[in-house]
Amino acid sequence: MVVAFNVTGGGHGEWAVLQVTGELDLVTSPVLRQRVHDAVAEGRHSVVLDLSEVFFCDSSGVGVLIASRRLIRSCQGQLRLILPARGAEDGSHVNRVLGALGVRRLFDVHPDLDSAVSTEADPLSA
Repeated sequence: MVVAFNVTGGGHGEWAVLQVTGELDLVTSPVLRQRVHDAVAEGRHSVVLDLSEVFFCDSSGVGVLIASRRLIRSCQGQLRLILPARGAEDGSHVNRVLGALGVRRLFDVHPDLDSAVSTEADPLSA
């Protein structure tokens, strides 16, 4: 089974929004890394990564998320993740992986785009 990986970009006010779909792994994570770097190079230091359609994430994907956080913070920017709140059985795979590795607390996680780009953002608890 071949699964398409895609990163599409857009904007929402001051926020660069990157929507990621498919598997975030050793093969695909460099694509996301480059897209985040491109956004920062364009002067977009407020970035939302919509990971709601990512159904698999390995350590390479987690590494890209942590590196993206580090890069954006070095520019005094903000990184927010969209990981929809769902029941424990069909919850976000990325959310489960981040939690299992103990790095979920590093990220500002939101259930949807409106929440993520809000000036009064109230992230989901770790």
